[in-house]
Amino acid sequence: MRTALVIGTGLIGTSAALALTQRGVVVHLDDHDPEQARTAAALGAGADAAPDGPVDLAIVAAPPAHVAGVLADAMARGVARGYIDVASVKGGPRRELEARGLDLSSYIGTHPMSGREKSGPLAATADLFEGRPWVLTPTRDTDTEVLNLALELVSHCRAVPVVMDADAHDRAVALVSHMPHLVSSMVAARLEHAEEAAVRLCGQGIRDVTRIAASDPRMWIDILSANPGPVADLLADVSADLDETVRALRALQSSDEDKRREGGQGIEDVLRRGNAGQVRVPGKHGSAPRVYDTVVVLIDDQPGQLARIFADAGRAGVNIEDVRIEHATGQQAGLVQLMVEPKAAPVLKEALRERGWALRQ
Repeated sequence: MRTALVIGTGLIGTSAALALTQRGVVVHLDDHDPEQARTAAALGAGADAAPDGPVDLAIVAAPPAHVAGVLADAMARGVARGYIDVASVKGGPRRELEARGLDLSSYIGTHPMSGREKSGPLAATADLFEGRPWVLTPTRDTDTEVLNLALELVSHCRAVPVVMDADAHDRAVALVSHMPHLVSSMVAARLEHAEEAAVRLCGQGIRDVTRIAASDPRMWIDILSANPGPVADLLADVSADLDETVRALRALQSSDEDKRREGGQGIEDVLRRGNAGQVRVPGKHGSAPRVYDTVVVLIDDQPGQLARIFADAGRAGVNIEDVRIEHATGQQAGLVQLMVEPKAAPVLKEALRERGWALRQ
């Protein structure tokens, strides 16, 4: 691939353009908002000018509801040899294109499984897709050359190609992305009018659950409008679990010992099913989940503290597999949770104590 046209210079489109530009691809930028395209160009994502002739690949990064229209227009103008979109749903746009009677041999639907809570070109980064799955949904009609162009794009973005059926993809993202986002938003909504004294008690658990609720509602309305059925089906299942959980909690309030026992069993059931589902979430680098030991270190909220901890761990020959930070309420301090291989935990603890760090059990 030598040339590309990115239509839609938001977070995903601009990030792809930045990655392609860094790999030496000549990128042209187009957006219904010229100012947004100019911003992306100023960031080094390409040129906000139309190409002189057809490019190798046109990348449509429009909201799902507009993908088919933008693609149809681009195909009618013959702007590229191959066309892809990067929308978060795949079945609907393809069916709309088929209904328009278009030849789809030059098109393949794709979806990079990466993003941020922020949107727009200023949130874009060239490494947004690095190591992340990038779904490709070819059909028997897809031209081999177009599939190869899409694979080349994925390679330039250092993502991991995953081939799926379009409708299977839509059911999958409803499960792992769309439904969790709504649940996160519903939990966060409980905080809107909560007493200030309660909100001040927020810890890492509520931060983890509500983090994605900070995303742009307008963007999510577009996404959910394009995949409402599978998301609604999953939420109906969650609703049934909620009803059972509420009944179990009410039973725990009962003065009847048998009802309390039944309520406890109901709560235990949902918690155990949660355990069973959580362990299926892929671990580091997409591999099978692994169990790490956690070394908890108390640090002051001052420049250089994290760098010192990582340097001390490195001198001890210990690799930090993962890290989390929990900030203390009302204090300029926090707890750093260092996840390491079990056999490395005693070594790290001893090394950190020798260097004056305060550890928590």
